[in-house]
Amino acid sequence: MNTQIIKKIISFCKKETPCPVEVRYNEPMSEHTTFRVGGNADCWLRPKGEGFPVFSACLLEKARWEGVPVFVLGGGANIVVSDRGIRGIVLDTSAWKGQASHSADNELVFRSGTTLDEAAECAAAAGLSGLEFLAGMPGSIGGAVLMNARCFGREIADVLIETEIIGFNEKLTNGRTRQKRVKMIRADFGYKISPFQGKSCVILTARFGLKAENEKKILSEMEINRSDRRLKGHYSYPCAGSVFKNNEDFGKPVGRIIDELGLRNMKIGDAQVASFHGNIIINRGGASAADIRRLTDEVAAKVKEAAGIILEPEILFVGDWEP
Repeated sequence: MNTQIIKKIISFCKKETPCPVEVRYNEPMSEHTTFRVGGNADCWLRPKGEGFPVFSACLLEKARWEGVPVFVLGGGANIVVSDRGIRGIVLDTSAWKGQASHSADNELVFRSGTTLDEAAECAAAAGLSGLEFLAGMPGSIGGAVLMNARCFGREIADVLIETEIIGFNEKLTNGRTRQKRVKMIRADFGYKISPFQGKSCVILTARFGLKAENEKKILSEMEINRSDRRLKGHYSYPCAGSVFKNNEDFGKPVGRIIDELGLRNMKIGDAQVASFHGNIIINRGGASAADIRRLTDEVAAKVKEAAGIILEPEILFVGDWEP
């Protein structure tokens, strides 16, 4: 994509909304995903400080006007970026982090770039229970809200009250994109589904309704969850956790189905179905994004052929893929 147009957009936004911004061109996306794969982004930028919302709103509006796509990056924990990279601008939210507020009625608000483990720790320190299932989970609050992250029988929608977003279609009379608060409607969320998927928006904050609990009890449950992840090998190799969505209609977890079909250790290139878990694909060190995608497709095809079960990927394949 035309770099001069992108530079023009960034220059305009810096003048309009003073905000420290880290900018890199032809940035390897392998540096920003847990799979450690992915080609270069035309432009990667990370706004810092309190000016993040205003700068991001300006960026989205100006980029849309110039016809430049913007990809919003969270923790990079549930995506596979194409070997060809991402065209346009990647807006990295990782510097927009931390606890935004704590009210007396057991509610906590976190900025979208906050890591999930950090959010769980903050809640524990406040003596509030409800985010223990996020302990040890890679990724950010924004990404977790987008994907309605789920583990240990809990999901984001169980505790989410409200989000604050910036959307392309929300404008003030001066033409600027504005912030909008969205109340949580349980019916809008499903298994790994949220109303924000497929929408051109940036999640700014998330408000959670929690319950008072003894801090030691909360920390104990968090450590149990972290230990479970370690035992399942989530940290042994670059990966994105579960590859396929589970479905109660299957009668058993997807990992067990894949195991029973003898697909553990199946490899394409340096991508491999983990020896320790059937629903995890790992990068053994030299995998390409194409290796991971081909292996994902091949496992799904073999499960369909052998068991008649159609698996749906949980990981998202993003960027400039071949048709």
